[in-house]
This record gives sequence, structure tokens and C-alpha cells, in this order.
Amino acid sequence: MAKQSVAEQFVDILVRAGVRRLYGVVGDSLNPVVDAIRRNDAVDWIQVRHEETAAFAAGAEAQITGALAACAGSCGPGNLHLINGLYDAHRSMAPVLALASHIPSGEIGLGYFQETHPDQLFRECSHYSELISNPQQMPRLLQTAIQHAIGRSGVSVVSLPGDVASRPAPEKSVEHALITSRPSVRPGDAEIDKLVRMIDDARRVTLFCGSGTAGAHAEVMQFAERVKSPVGHALRGKEWIQYENPYDVGMSGLLGYGAAYEATHECDLLILLGTDFPYNAFLPDDVPIVQVDIRPENLGRRSQLDLAVWGDVRETLRCITPRVRAKSDRRFLDRMLKKHADALEGVIKAYTRKVDRHIPIHPEYVASVLDDLADDDAIFTVDTGMCNVWAARYLSPNGRRRIIGSFSHGSMANALPQAIGAQFADRGRQVVSMSGDGGFTMMMGDFLTLVQYDLPVKVVVFNNSALSMVELEMLVSGIPSYGTTNVNPDFAAVAQAAGAFGVRVEKPKHLAGALKEAFRQKGPALVDVVTDPNALSIPPRISAEMVTGFALSASKIVLDGGVGRMVQMARSNLRNVPRP
Repeated sequence: MAKQSVAEQFVDILVRAGVRRLYGVVGDSLNPVVDAIRRNDAVDWIQVRHEETAAFAAGAEAQITGALAACAGSCGPGNLHLINGLYDAHRSMAPVLALASHIPSGEIGLGYFQETHPDQLFRECSHYSELISNPQQMPRLLQTAIQHAIGRSGVSVVSLPGDVASRPAPEKSVEHALITSRPSVRPGDAEIDKLVRMIDDARRVTLFCGSGTAGAHAEVMQFAERVKSPVGHALRGKEWIQYENPYDVGMSGLLGYGAAYEATHECDLLILLGTDFPYNAFLPDDVPIVQVDIRPENLGRRSQLDLAVWGDVRETLRCITPRVRAKSDRRFLDRMLKKHADALEGVIKAYTRKVDRHIPIHPEYVASVLDDLADDDAIFTVDTGMCNVWAARYLSPNGRRRIIGSFSHGSMANALPQAIGAQFADRGRQVVSMSGDGGFTMMMGDFLTLVQYDLPVKVVVFNNSALSMVELEMLVSGIPSYGTTNVNPDFAAVAQAAGAFGVRVEKPKHLAGALKEAFRQKGPALVDVVTDPNALSIPPRISAEMVTGFALSASKIVLDGGVGRMVQMARSNLRNVPRP
């Protein structure tokens, strides 16, 4: 019987860890591993057109499944292309194993062709990045990398020279049981006791929720009811906390809406639940703050804390909810619900005024129709920029839909690559890429990956021929927009030339029909929607503080349009407010 090679052992261990596909682009240093995959029926090689796509796709798959996903790049320039997608996966807490193939081991450090040092280059965007320079390091080093990726929810990188991958694996290698999921973490008794006392002593409690509330919707609602707390959220918390939420006061931050900002500033105890919300200018500095997070390094790095609680949100709430005294005074909650509804009512006028006849098409109208027509369990991948705005304001979460974007890393061109990984994770589920024309053209080559694998991803291009978010940042800084205009082709014609369904929409009356036709396609489809580049309006007076769109006063920027179904939810929640 032929001896197993290091590459074959590498692939076998990934399979044991639950990996079912590796995304990447082939190259000479990767050949031993790709050949091992070819001969292993339990795993597939997914050929993409750019390694950045490979990393984004793996990160999206990991976010959808919760399991380890993998990508690979050949030596030097090949694995360097992974870095942007790996940064995004790492900051999104997606468990990803990246294989950075390397130059021949005997040439490392000698300026060889395509030489880089991937074990050093990827350290900032990973929990673990090491070089296998000797077969004796296998399989322990790979197993250690897997434990880091799964156990700490992020990226691990293994650098492997092609010649080492071809060598025989050790005969008596140590293989141990692999973890495949993370445990629940309960805070200590002292922290729980102090948190209960702080909640009991507070008259007005506000919850601000992030992606760490995934799986804890019921617990958050139960706690909010017990202490009569408004519930706001960050963008990454939207899909987990906004639906079926009678305490909803909207979203804070640059893309925020509603009364979330007021609720976090007018309370006398703010509890941050599973959020590493980066814009500390939107957080109060004169209110006691408690933060609950599974990652201890997140505690207190955005704001000064009065109590840091290390633990899962769900487990923490399960511990404290039965112990805190139920509050009967709803006045703060009801006042915030009223402010929230009033705020939403104030921004729907532009959206409701002849929007179905406006040419060029309002982008918010596109997002609203898309929200109505998409499946109840659809996965939306969202490009950074104005697509983030429309997703935040118009996509309606329901506990089954998913919304994925580069919400922490903020990369352009993420939506199409992430849609590839999401669709591979579940071919039977509807996946919709909300792509800006700038982001789509940046990684447009991987539309061919959809065609090659007949992936039924539906790409909706918001085509305003501009980098609109950048224009907005320039304008609020008092800088004339420059270098933000795109000259675009007919994207529908491009899709058709590639062998996919494509349709171009220039009039709003044709939008719903085009989307329905695209959704009926069994394979990939693209809808090129020509949208209004002037969909933004700016306040009549711009303060000096409105720099680059991220200062606190930038929250005063009015994005022309409404907030979709959220206004209906806010109106419904107002029915619970007692009338005088």
C-alpha cells in the first residue's frame, strides 16, 4: 500500500473537521494538495477566478453553516490575494482555515521567485499563522490551526511548501479528536450579582444589541419585557434582533434611524449585548455602561465600562432575568417607542411621493420591491456603500433570512464572492447579491464562477454609475466629489454573453416583473437596475464636524427615502403604549 503524503493527510484532516470544499485558484505549489482533493470523494475543489473571492466565499459559507470552511492560494501572489477576504472573515468571527502554499522549502529566505513570508504576512488577520517546514509537524500543526479557527471563531493560516506537501507523511503521526463547535460560556457569580444590582437600581435601562445576540432573540425579548427596556441594534445585530420585537427603537451609527441614539443617551443604564460597535462617537460618555461579550478583548475597547461581563449573551440573560426585579414603569420605553415611530414617519415622505414613477429609479424602491419578492428564508449578501444603507433600511428580517456583508471590515466587492460561498452551502436556498456597480465591476470576473458551477445566485446590480458613499463622504467634508464616476457597460448584456440570464431595468414599472423572472431562473441571473445617482440629500447647513461621514454629526445626514416595513412595525408597537 502506497504511503500517504503530507498533502493527502492534510486533506483527510480537513474532511474530519467538516470541510467539504476548498475555494481557490490552482498553481504549481498547490498541485499536490489539489491532486489529493481530486482523489478524495469527500471534498471538492471550487475553482474561482480570483483568490480574494475564495476567501470571501469561505467566510460566507462559515457564517451560514457555523462550521469550518477553507480556502487556498498558491505561493507568493496567489496567497497574497486571499488577505482581504481573510481580514473580513476574521473580523466577522467566521471560522476559516486558509492554506497559503509556499515556495520550495530549501529556497525560503533566499529571494526565490515569488517569495513572500505568508506565516508572517497573515498574522494580523488570524488567530494562528504558522509554517509547516517538516513533515513531522503534521498533523499536529494543522489540528492546532483548526482548533484556533473553531475555538476562537476566526481565521487560521497554514503555510505549506509544495515540496513538503509531496513528501510522505510520518508513519506514527499523532491525531486527536477535533473540536467542531464552541461551548456556551457563563459569566462568574460575582459579575452576575453586580449586574443584577445595577439593573435593579436603574430606572431606565436600554439594550443595544449586536451579532452576539444570534440565537438569543427569545432571551432578549424576555429580559426587555421584564425591565421595560427599549432595544436598539447595530447593523450586524439587525438580522438577529429586529424581527418580532415590540421594544425596537431602530439602529444607531452612520446608517442609523429611529430612536436608538436617544434611547442609548437618555437611559441611566446602557447594556451592550454582543456588540463591538466601532463608532464610539455614537455611544454616551455620561451614562453607566455594562458590556456582555464572549470575546474578552472586546470588553471596554469602545467605551469606558462600569461592568465588564465575559460570557455568552444567551447564557448571561438566562442567569439574570429570573433574578432582576420586574419593573412596572413603562414611561421611558413608551416615550422611546413614540420617538422611534415619529422619526420613521418623518422620513417616508420622499419614498412615498411618486416613487413608482420616478426615473431614474429610486434605489430605495428597488430594495423595497426586492424585500417583498424575495423568499422568507433568502440569504442576502450586501456590498459595502449605499447597498448597506438600503439593506439596513429595507430588508425585513424574520428569524429565517440572513444578511451578510463586510460590516466590520468594510471592503468593497464583497457581495458577489460571499454569494458564491452562501450558495454552495445550500444550493436549494435563494441567495441574492445586492451589488453596487462599483463593487460588482471590481470582482466581476467571478460572475463566471456562477456560470461554471450553475449556481442559482441572483445578482441585483444597483447601477448608478457612481461610488455614492464616497461622494457622500466628500460632500459632508466640504470637498467636491471627484473620481467617483463609473462608465459602465450594459451588465445584463455582459451576463447574457457569459451564458446567464440578464435583464436591464430603466423604468420602475418593469422592476417587479424583471425580478420575478430572474427568481424563476434555475441558474444564475443578473438584474441590472439603472438607479438615481442623486438619491442622497444633504442638510442645508454642514458643520465642520461632518468629516468623512463618521463623526457624530454625520448622523444628521438625511438619506432621501424611507425605511420600508419598519414604519409599519413601529406603528404596531405604538398600540402597546397606554393612552392618557
